[in-house]
Amino acid sequence: MDTLLGKGRAAVDLIVDADSFVQDNVGAMQFGDPTFGPGAVVGEAKLDGALVTVIASDAEAFNEKFPVVYSGIIGMEEGYKMAQAVYATIKADVSKPAAEKRAIVLIVDTPGNGPGKVEEIFGMNKATGAYQLALAEARLAGHPIVAMVIGRAISGAFLCHGLQADRILSLDAKFQTMIHVMPITSVSRIIKKDIETLEELSKSNPVFAAGPSFFYQLGGVEELVSEIPAMRAAIIKHVDEIRQTKAAGLCAVGPRGRGKLGATRGGRRVRPLVLDCLKSEFAAVQERYRPQAG
Repeated sequence: MDTLLGKGRAAVDLIVDADSFVQDNVGAMQFGDPTFGPGAVVGEAKLDGALVTVIASDAEAFNEKFPVVYSGIIGMEEGYKMAQAVYATIKADVSKPAAEKRAIVLIVDTPGNGPGKVEEIFGMNKATGAYQLALAEARLAGHPIVAMVIGRAISGAFLCHGLQADRILSLDAKFQTMIHVMPITSVSRIIKKDIETLEELSKSNPVFAAGPSFFYQLGGVEELVSEIPAMRAAIIKHVDEIRQTKAAGLCAVGPRGRGKLGATRGGRRVRPLVLDCLKSEFAAVQERYRPQAG
């Protein structure tokens, strides 16, 4: 297989234990309506013998109610369905110690959100926000979350389906993987710089560039996976590392950990300086705004 682009459902079977994936069932929750969020693949499986929740986007599904939701786009219903799967996971393991809480595996291949007029009116932003919040709550509750980018990880859909994970892995660019938050054409319109200048900057500056190798430099991707069959072992390894890190009480996972990783790799050299400046300025004025007793 040369690429997994557009094959999110197929990727599930390549990662989890053979014949273990049970679709549309997470904990006590069953997703019985196949027309609700058809682009969201959710379910339970075994990974190296341990129960996990799997959430993927299916590029072969089409949401007839929302014509802009196709080719792996995460629409309003998909966002809510994915959030429900996460909350069902949290509920299923709420009484378990952190060491026994199941991992959540996110399989990422999405070209973005579904920004149709109807979705915007109905609350597209609430759906994606609900999914982000669900993943953040699961991460803080102790569930190891690993996102595996197998194709496209683009724009707001990647923000909700990936960036809240403890660790983000990505197949190498030779498999046609693509990671970026905003295309250069959109950046050009917003910051009023010509496209030629931004294209030149993108050759050396990871902030303006796109692709898994540049996100690796920025700390946004913890590991680049060089071969498709290696995904499974890489995910198992990172789930174990996340458990160990959380058990030790270290803040080296999730969005905060990736920020530190980017500074270490030289892709986000200014970030620590900006944070130190903000902390210093806040410390200078915090007494002025602190609530007074009584």
